[in-house]
Amino acid sequence: MRFSVTSQMSTDGVTEQSFTLGEITGILFTPQDATGPRPLILMGHGGGQHKRAPGIVAGAHRFAGEGGFAVAAIDAPSHGDRPKSEQFIQLASDMRARMAADEDATEPATAIHTLLAGQTVADWQAVLTAVQEFDQVGAGPVGYWGMSMGCRFGVPLLAAEPRIRAAVLGLLGARGLTDTAAQVTVPVRFLLQWDDKMVPRDQALALFDALASTDKTLHANPGGHGEIPAYETDDTLRFFTRHLG
Repeated sequence: MRFSVTSQMSTDGVTEQSFTLGEITGILFTPQDATGPRPLILMGHGGGQHKRAPGIVAGAHRFAGEGGFAVAAIDAPSHGDRPKSEQFIQLASDMRARMAADEDATEPATAIHTLLAGQTVADWQAVLTAVQEFDQVGAGPVGYWGMSMGCRFGVPLLAAEPRIRAAVLGLLGARGLTDTAAQVTVPVRFLLQWDDKMVPRDQALALFDALASTDKTLHANPGGHGEIPAYETDDTLRFFTRHLG
C-alpha cells in the first residue's frame, strides 16, 4: 500500500498531516517542527465517529503539544471518509432504530464490531509500520487509546501487536471479548462511566477483570456514556509518559 500525505497544517504548536494508506484515511499529529524519534500513541474513535471527532483531536493535541508524543488517528472501516458497506449500513440503521425506541441495541452493535474488527486490526498494524518510517516518529514505544468502539478494536489489537506497550481503554463490556482480553498483558488504564446506559456496569467490570495485565487500574466516574471528566485526560497523559517515556 502507498502512503501519501494529502494535506498539512500547524496550529497551537501541533502539526497535522492528513494521509492515506491504500483505502485507509488518517491523521498524524506531531509537535510543530519536531525532529527525531518519539513515542507514538494510536487513538481509536467511537462508533459513528471518525478521525476528526472532537475528543480525538483534543486528546491528540494534548498528547502532542504537551507530552511531545506523535499521535495517529484513522477512520475505522465504514466510518469517516471511507466508503460504507451495505451490511454496515443495515446494521447501523437497525441499531439507531432500536436506540430511538429505547430498546436494547446490543445485538446490532455487537454485529457491527464483529464485522469491522479484523480489518481494523490489520489497518492499525499497517499504519503503525508506515508512520514509524517518519523521522519525527521513529520505531519507539507505542501506546493505544480507545473508548467504546475504539476499545472493542483495541483489545484484539493489543493481543496481536507486540509493539504496543501500554493502553487506555474503556466504555465497553466483555461480551465476545473475554478470551481475547485474556491475551492482553500490557499496562492498562480502564475508564468506566457508572451511569452508562449503553454499557451495563457488570459487563464493563467483567472486561476489566478479563484483562490479563498485572498492571491495570480502573477509573470509575459518575455520568453517562461519553461523559468522561476532562481531568481523565491529565491522568492519561501522565500514564503514557510513565509507560512510554
